[in-house]
Amino acid sequence: MILEHAVLPVLPGREAEFETAFSQARSIIAAMPGFRSLALRRSLESPNLYLLLVEWETLEDHTEGFRGSPQYDEWRALLHEFYDPFPVVEHYVDVLTAS
Repeated sequence: MILEHAVLPVLPGREAEFETAFSQARSIIAAMPGFRSLALRRSLESPNLYLLLVEWETLEDHTEGFRGSPQYDEWRALLHEFYDPFPVVEHYVDVLTAS
């Protein structure tokens, strides 16, 4: 399992509009092969910052499958206008977990 991590800096004042657009975009990514789960969280200290966490089966499911698909164009059209600056996306693997 791969965890995609991105801090999404949404333009101040457009948070509600972003959340509406994201609720539409969620179904796009959830339908992709290799998608496992998604969480979107909003910062309490900086309300225009969101944390996106997406679990994928493999790195390639995200970087080649999703980003190389026509569905990514839909995702981009819905969401990318809200970011300034554009988010940095990184991928993580488990090292240690506890519950």
